[in-house]
Amino acid sequence: MKTTLTEIVMPQLAESLVSATIDKWLKKPGDTIDMYEPICEVLTDKVNAELPSTIRGTLRKILVGEGENVPVGTPICIIESEVLGSSESGDSGDAGTGTARFAAETSVANGQGSVQEEEGDTSMRHRYSPAVQQLAAQHGIVLASVKGTGLGGRITRKDVLAYAASGNTGTPAGAAPAQSINMDTKETVRTSGLHLTESPPFPAIEVENLQQGRSEYMIDVTPLRNTIARNMRQSVTEIPHAWTTIEVDVTNLVVLRNKLKDEFMKREGVNLTYLAFLLKAVVNAIKDYPIMNSVWAVDKIIVKRDINLSLAVGTEEGVWTPVIKHADQKNIAGLAREVDELARKTREGKLTMSDMQGGTFTINNTGSFGSILSYPIINYPQAAILTFESIVKRPVVINDMIAVRSMANLCLSLDHRILDGVICGRFLQRVKDNLEGFDLDTKLY
Repeated sequence: MKTTLTEIVMPQLAESLVSATIDKWLKKPGDTIDMYEPICEVLTDKVNAELPSTIRGTLRKILVGEGENVPVGTPICIIESEVLGSSESGDSGDAGTGTARFAAETSVANGQGSVQEEEGDTSMRHRYSPAVQQLAAQHGIVLASVKGTGLGGRITRKDVLAYAASGNTGTPAGAAPAQSINMDTKETVRTSGLHLTESPPFPAIEVENLQQGRSEYMIDVTPLRNTIARNMRQSVTEIPHAWTTIEVDVTNLVVLRNKLKDEFMKREGVNLTYLAFLLKAVVNAIKDYPIMNSVWAVDKIIVKRDINLSLAVGTEEGVWTPVIKHADQKNIAGLAREVDELARKTREGKLTMSDMQGGTFTINNTGSFGSILSYPIINYPQAAILTFESIVKRPVVINDMIAVRSMANLCLSLDHRILDGVICGRFLQRVKDNLEGFDLDTKLY
């Protein structure tokens, strides 16, 4: 029987992507792989993605290790597949639109060109991917009791599903504890950025050199954390940040939302949050001050025509910025549905490259965890980021009388190469007017 060796290469997951990092291998040499089955997790500057196999066969060799960053088009592994006929062989070469290329047809001897692993290797036994953690949480499975069949003993989603099918969930007697911090007893922490309707999955805190009697532990710097660090450093070193804050009376908005939220939930199945109203207020203000929707390009300022709002969503693992495309073409109800959808996808780890691209202005709902004032870092290369702080009842002087009102702060970070205090002050005032203009006559549709 003839076989062929196929090099799977790093695909171009987005138009501007030039490289990506192998975060985790989900398969090990010798594993059988189905068409479109994920073989590894890839980390880019924007999002995690699972890389599917473009052919069916057996993984023979891993060419790129975990944590390595490689250019698009670089071979990352070799898969051996059977050749059933010349016509099928030719068809296979088109699969994946350039993500795989065939080597010369050859007969492969057992073990030739494959990465040999020592029997019983469990070096990756207690490193769990977010997808595996989520799946285990859904089935109530303790991962320490699941046998891993992945590279280095890593537990795959198939392992979790097989364990769930067996009806087991608990830890067997005498099982060795995992070398990761047990988060089951930790208090649930509210996520930042969006009012998520459910708690996100706990992060994988991987510990090295945990020694008995020591008073500290070390946490691996994951590729995601490394990417966040790099982007934050680039933002604060290249962009001259300036900040300004304004106070908003949202009493009428609170009354409006309280009146509509139950009916909206019945009709749409979606939570009507304050964030949807804020997004509408910001979109209308950007229409009046388009320079807020721009980027710095050294010898010119590029003003974006489309208003695509990035939403800063914080989980225990990191910060994500999914994008509402063409936000200026959506009403309040449409924005609420978008917020709910992006929150769900973030919570479930299902954000795609498309979800993360094209943002022109960022909004962060820091009030969701009680913040009343913050200095946000600009989402590079955008010109500004706005935070919506916690709504707090405070005594306010109105017409020389003291009244209790629902108040909130809006904090704007701006790129001082593009924006100045006058334009930003007017922009914030317009957002304030829009928010304070919501009343019982406001339509959601």
